[in-house]
Amino acid sequence: MYQLIKGANVGLAALSENVESVMVSLDWTSPTGEGDADVSVLLLNTDGKVRSDADFYFYNNPVAADGSVQLLGKAPTGSGNQDRISFDLTAVPQDIDRIVVAASRYDGAHFGELDDLQLTLSDGSGENLLRFAIDDPGSVSAFIFGELYRRGGEWKLRAVGQGYESGLAGLATDFGVDIEDDAAGEAADAAPGDDDRAEPATAAAPADRPHLLEAVPAPRRPDAGEKPRKASARPRTARRKVTLPKAAKASLAENDSWRPARLFPVSALKSDRDREMRATSVLLSVMAQIPEFGRRLTAGFGAPAGRMETFAEVSLPHGDTPRRPDGVIRVERAGKLWTALVETKTNGNALKAEQVQAYMDIAARRGYEAVVTLSNDVALDGIPLVDVKIDGRRKHKVALWHLSWAEVAHQAQMLIRHEGVGNMAHAWLLQELLHYLQHENSGCHGFQNMGASWVPVRNGIDDETLCHGDPRALEVAENWERLIRQVCLRLGGELGQKVLPVKRTKRGVDPGASRALLADRLCLEGRLHAELRIEGTPGVLAVAADLRTGKLRTSIDIPAPAQGYPLSWAKRLIRRLAEAPADLHVETLVEGETGGPRGTLERLRPEPADMLPKNGAQITGFRLSLFKGMGSSRGNAESGFIRSVDDAVHRFYATVVTHLDRPASRRTPSPEPFAAG
Repeated sequence: MYQLIKGANVGLAALSENVESVMVSLDWTSPTGEGDADVSVLLLNTDGKVRSDADFYFYNNPVAADGSVQLLGKAPTGSGNQDRISFDLTAVPQDIDRIVVAASRYDGAHFGELDDLQLTLSDGSGENLLRFAIDDPGSVSAFIFGELYRRGGEWKLRAVGQGYESGLAGLATDFGVDIEDDAAGEAADAAPGDDDRAEPATAAAPADRPHLLEAVPAPRRPDAGEKPRKASARPRTARRKVTLPKAAKASLAENDSWRPARLFPVSALKSDRDREMRATSVLLSVMAQIPEFGRRLTAGFGAPAGRMETFAEVSLPHGDTPRRPDGVIRVERAGKLWTALVETKTNGNALKAEQVQAYMDIAARRGYEAVVTLSNDVALDGIPLVDVKIDGRRKHKVALWHLSWAEVAHQAQMLIRHEGVGNMAHAWLLQELLHYLQHENSGCHGFQNMGASWVPVRNGIDDETLCHGDPRALEVAENWERLIRQVCLRLGGELGQKVLPVKRTKRGVDPGASRALLADRLCLEGRLHAELRIEGTPGVLAVAADLRTGKLRTSIDIPAPAQGYPLSWAKRLIRRLAEAPADLHVETLVEGETGGPRGTLERLRPEPADMLPKNGAQITGFRLSLFKGMGSSRGNAESGFIRSVDDAVHRFYATVVTHLDRPASRRTPSPEPFAAG
């Protein structure tokens, strides 16, 4: 991989023949595991300015209408999280001269607190072409990693490495973006001390980010002579697209036995082959009919933005016996075709290496760009789902990608419930797809089996015969990671927020090493542990499965307020949790000690003072925990372990986390993380 240093540049054509579509990834890690940042992209003309505010892409305006830019969001890696941006360089307007790739932090945080900052660029086949590592970004809250620019008819990339102390607002303003402050949305500062003071008003901006262009206008270019309009601080972007209402209209059925007619029925599915054929055809047809959805699923594979057509059960020559992949995706852009073969499995069936290998060979001979596998399984870094050999003698490269059915359902949920699609017909069509995927007979349920080692490992823990280094413990640790990733997808789809597993290892550490540590802990303590970061929550949600006691623990640590009195903190917290379950455990965290006072919410409600340490030790925070029994079987049935973990996380978020205040943003300073209820 080509290594760039600060200020250096390189032509993309010199690195690969497949650079019409590229992926830029920004990576960082945090020593505390709490650091995060948001990426942003600016399209600049020859004057070094945006043509209008619509050329500024960030968390509230992630996709260009012409498909040239798409912010794909964060993806977990073996040692942290990676923010990815897809660029279709053939779709970039001709009057755009430069594309700036930046990131920003908020709440007073700066990039000097993060480690292992780097930019990587990969081509349309997914192969990493170059890397730019940043050693010392400094105490800045916004940072330009690099820029793509045109020179002599080709695209080049420059490693910039420039910081902005003025943050994202200062960076955007320098490039011509109009920033409009909404003074009316400022929160009034609450006076510390008395716990009976009213709760301060909060701004309309997202609480965990600065109030910068809360919504970007539709990507409309101004007519000749027309002055570009200033970006509104009122949220208008979401109104341009249609989402389904949260509450369904009252049914006109005579009684509950009447079932609505469905576009994609599942009652006739009798065999695994029927399920695979139906699921493939249903998914591919919806992808072709709904551009936002089709683009969402294929952008991460290096597909360009363009006219998409999909096909099922295509026969392709392969030696003496033709092969019939489950599907084919073709995207046409500027007279060029991007093609991917699709191999589908449902109902927990495993992908077959021989089939996938044959499709990789066919794709290489025919000049296709990718093979996409789709199954209930969840891919992990460093662990291929199928063992495929790549012929290095072939000039044409074929990328192998994987999607889980849980990822497909997540993207459908995000569009129809949170981000919106072009019209009501598209929203209804996505709703029908989601209903089909979630039906018990479709076979598209995502990861649903902890594997053959699950029962032997549990038995070994019960009778204390599980030895350190047992390979079965490693298999359970790997499947636990798959389960946690799927829980993140499902919860994120319901909330419309980023939910990501937290990685505590340094970047560059082998992903298998962290799984080995988890397996060792399982052998020693009989417990599995994971952490989830949910956008907009005041802490990290922890999940622990104790296989010795058969108990699941979901918990969150919230910091103590910076000002005020401990008794006021305790009273506010108890009032904030008025609707939380009575069996919620509340533990006071004390500096320099293993733990402080603890009790159930039911016991503490009449006496919040019982939360205060008797020795006057300094309180650092509070830990809120729920316990429940975990399923005994390895699968996703009602009694299964997978279902119990999913239910525990969703219940904890719905009954506990939703009652906690979001982290305060820079525009809504508040001295306390939980206000009076």
